[in-house]
Amino acid sequence: MTYLRFLIENVRWLLVGFLLTLTSSYGQTYFISIFAADIRAEFGLSHGSWGAIYSIGTTASAVVMIWAGVLTDHFRVRVLAPVILVGLAIACLAMSAVPSVALLVVVIFMLRFTGQGMTSQIAMVAMARWFQATRGRALSIASLGFAFGQAMLPLIFVALMAAIGWRQSWLVAAGLAVFLIPVILWCLAQERTPKSIADSTSAIGMDGRMWTRGELLKHWLFWLCVPLLLGPPAWGTALFFQQVHLAEVKGWSLVEYVSLYPWFTITSVSATFLVGMGVDKFGAGRILPLVPLPFMIGFIVISFSTVPIIAGIGLMIVGLGMGMQGTVVGAFWAEHYGTRYIGSIKSAAAAVMVFGSAIGPGVSGYLIDFGVPFTTQMLAYALYFGLSSALATAGVLRARKRLTVTA
Repeated sequence: MTYLRFLIENVRWLLVGFLLTLTSSYGQTYFISIFAADIRAEFGLSHGSWGAIYSIGTTASAVVMIWAGVLTDHFRVRVLAPVILVGLAIACLAMSAVPSVALLVVVIFMLRFTGQGMTSQIAMVAMARWFQATRGRALSIASLGFAFGQAMLPLIFVALMAAIGWRQSWLVAAGLAVFLIPVILWCLAQERTPKSIADSTSAIGMDGRMWTRGELLKHWLFWLCVPLLLGPPAWGTALFFQQVHLAEVKGWSLVEYVSLYPWFTITSVSATFLVGMGVDKFGAGRILPLVPLPFMIGFIVISFSTVPIIAGIGLMIVGLGMGMQGTVVGAFWAEHYGTRYIGSIKSAAAAVMVFGSAIGPGVSGYLIDFGVPFTTQMLAYALYFGLSSALATAGVLRARKRLTVTA
């Protein structure tokens, strides 16, 4: 089946995945961090204290995700998604009016949980469950929402902030989140895989069986993959969280730096499509260990860049890793552990990734306060990516025989 035919035949359900991942942007670091300078100035925060607030709120969201993510195993998307989108809109409204540092922690938690956490979880679990033979392509199309959000929304909202102010810009985000609800309900007037037949269409994992979350957490493959799961959200988040600082260190304006994001999107989107086809043909396990390598190379390039065009090349390389990650990781859990309990399994993995995104801003912020610029930090993070790739390689090679027996 060609991509075009696949898209036409499944446009409603794929649009749901795309719109949900796009709307998750309001809780993603690349969006929240464009307000960093205004938030720090408003509340008198240093890089370290702002990073700590962000880390605390994000860590709380990771903890809650362990239990809340299971909801995707019990409720249809058309029931759960509107509830979460209302919560995301309320979080955006709260950010527009947050009066104190103490409440800022709560608002960050709300944004991270409803946006980065649950909105993304609903989208990716739906794609993994609704599609089997074409799962890679479905996940790749849904992941385009992340790429488009990262490319377009920072530019749009930086301009919007200049026109109406940072607090008022969050009101616009709240309105857009609410507007999505009727669109989702229209798209899902008939859901692709009704819950009543979900069990009969479930795909099996290793050893020819369905794995529960408890079994996943006791399995060696999961723990060998944890460093890979942590790396992109931790240090990739830090890259976008510290974009204001990075632009200052390089001597570039923020607008000049965020204008490089479309470059990032070019390779991110390209990788998303290509990797989607690769997952369907070769399997997610063969591709997973390659995910950290573009991050490693891109970080080195950005660290040593002296002009924006070189940083843009580095962002393009990082974009390759981002495009791979969204598709490959989502397919990996379904491929190796089955889809019957994919919501609870993915919630555990999502909690690890959300926790990773809490580590990055806190660590990088405090290191900046201690005089270690982010450009220097990036070299250490590049080494981390290389090591995580090696561990994942060892894990998937050992698991391959158990997966082959199943097939």
